[in-house]
Amino acid sequence: MRPLIGLTPLVEDVRMKHWMRPGYMEGVSAAGGLPVMLPLTADEGELAEAAARCDGLLLTGGPDVDPARYGQEILPVGVGISPERDAMECAAFRLFEAAGKPILGICRGVQLINVMRGGTLYQDIPAQHPSNIAHRQLEDHDVPTHEVRPLPSTPLWELSGGQPLRVNTLHHQAVDRPGEGVEVMGVAPDGLIEAIWVPSYRYMWGVQWHPEYLWPKDSSAMGIFRAFVEACKA
Repeated sequence: MRPLIGLTPLVEDVRMKHWMRPGYMEGVSAAGGLPVMLPLTADEGELAEAAARCDGLLLTGGPDVDPARYGQEILPVGVGISPERDAMECAAFRLFEAAGKPILGICRGVQLINVMRGGTLYQDIPAQHPSNIAHRQLEDHDVPTHEVRPLPSTPLWELSGGQPLRVNTLHHQAVDRPGEGVEVMGVAPDGLIEAIWVPSYRYMWGVQWHPEYLWPKDSSAMGIFRAFVEACKA
């Protein structure tokens, strides 16, 4: 039987058309999981029932995490938040974490994991971490545009064979100070944190790029989904 994997809502704003592509679901399914969409609700009862039935949680991309959740005021740099999404995902994270179930975060998802573990974010990379790398690429979403260097003795190093990964990049926020128990497992050439994990937890990974657009032609992107699904099977 395939493990049942809950995905957080992909769309709550029709302007965010690029999130409508079902690449997350396709990647989970290709890796052997059965993806289902969780409700956009902060109702603890509904989410507790969903968490009890699901074997893992995939935190998808989307709007910015509210800086108030990591003790900061919003900077005047075009931060766009979704209170409904924050409330739902924070509640879901706590339920899945309490149950010890695997959690994978992609883009916004890696940021949410770090915030929930007590870490902070760069609210805007150009303003707070100037770089010659365009972290919000103009190329199509399935085109890799920069490298990520995996760090030794991490799962990303094992997955990549220690080789740099070519990734796509569609974000203006990123992990700043890692949260409690959070360790870095991949960085961009400009030093920006691109991947994290929690070694003390059964499986908690986060990547800043978008493997849901890359997995059909990139083995490392497919490997991320496979590692997650395998953890959910266990």
